[in-house]
Amino acid sequence: MFSKSCQYAIRAVLYLAEHGKEGRCVGVKEITEALEVPGPFLAKLLQQLSRNQLIGSTKGPHGGFCMSPKHLEAPLIRVIECIDGPEVFTSCVLGLPTCNAANPCSLHHQSLAYKQGMLKILKDKTIAEVAQQVPELR
Repeated sequence: MFSKSCQYAIRAVLYLAEHGKEGRCVGVKEITEALEVPGPFLAKLLQQLSRNQLIGSTKGPHGGFCMSPKHLEAPLIRVIECIDGPEVFTSCVLGLPTCNAANPCSLHHQSLAYKQGMLKILKDKTIAEVAQQVPELR
């Protein structure tokens, strides 16, 4: 459902939620090694998240990315909308440009319930809550 970029961003944010809180900055190299994702690509995603105030960043030799209590309380949906855009939950599951309630594709009604359910969960869960429920991060 989410692009590879979005999946990397979600994983990085959840990693930061566990390892980059209380003022500790985490470098891109540490994150890429821990998550086994491409460094330059992840760096651009992290910069985009920082520009949208979903994570914090500090420049310099001891710089990196971190999470404040404010960042941790943001709903996870904000990360997804930042990377994939809000249309991820309204676009056609088959990628058809004309799919909507008036002109549905063959999977429109089945996928609509799924997308609406996911949207509600992602709006209701904070980054901190999701990070606490991911066992690999502990």
